[in-house]
Amino acid sequence: MSRLPALFVALGLLASPVRAETAPPADAPAKPAPAVVSPPAATGADAADTSLSPECRVPGSKLYTLARLAAVKAALKEHRAVRVLTIGSTSGAATSSASYPVRLETALERSLPEVDVVVEARGLQGEIASGAAERLRALVAEIEPDLVIWQVGTADALARVELDAFADALDETVRWIKSHRIDVVLVDPLYTKSLAQDEYYNSIVRKVFEVARREAVPLVQRYEAMRYLSAGSDKGEAHFLGRQFRLNDLGMRCMAEHVTRAITLSLLQPDATGSGNGPIVGKEPPKDRPATEASPAPAR
Repeated sequence: MSRLPALFVALGLLASPVRAETAPPADAPAKPAPAVVSPPAATGADAADTSLSPECRVPGSKLYTLARLAAVKAALKEHRAVRVLTIGSTSGAATSSASYPVRLETALERSLPEVDVVVEARGLQGEIASGAAERLRALVAEIEPDLVIWQVGTADALARVELDAFADALDETVRWIKSHRIDVVLVDPLYTKSLAQDEYYNSIVRKVFEVARREAVPLVQRYEAMRYLSAGSDKGEAHFLGRQFRLNDLGMRCMAEHVTRAITLSLLQPDATGSGNGPIVGKEPPKDRPATEASPAPAR
């Protein structure tokens, strides 16, 4: 019998082999519960996640919020391939060994051993959320994924889409996907130093966070992760966004790792025990971010 992955045992998807043994005496101390796979222990509030490659390490508080992934977990329980549809501006990258979709599939299969992961990538280059909604519905019908990873917000921000219209379109589409028993992971806009000074752009980032919390779906905080990595670069943003740090190079490799980490940890979220979606694990974006209007408090 092959060795069972520790993650599957922790998820309760597989059981360890049972060995016959005599019953312990009635007064014997209880055995400790088996260890559960969990995030690496942090040495401080902002300790970087050491499970990531050194150049991609970001504290979990700046990298993701977590929520349950029921459809992916169901696929694992049924011992079938997990189908992933990734959409957004970088999802249609050329299919080379260095591309984001290939890196993502490799990272997911490494994180979920003995699981076949099939990643289908579709670019939505320059397409805003409201325009992407109809095409996304067609893609879902065609591919029938267990999980949709949606990089969203950058095109809307550059097009200066009205904030509430953007949030409404994103909300509606996420709800539609979930209504078909498909999981969703959102990825918010990219970061550059110049865009960080744009109040409207930051409001779009905030809206993605609010929708993720309201709809109880995991969020990969690409904006915060890139800002953190940029600040840690000895050569500054010129190096971060230059030839040595293009999005199809280190940026894409880090993004694949970051998305995989959020998915893996979301799979460890406990199953629902009531009718509510339950809380998302994670922290809100920093309060020092400028905004053009007062953002409503996140739904609880």
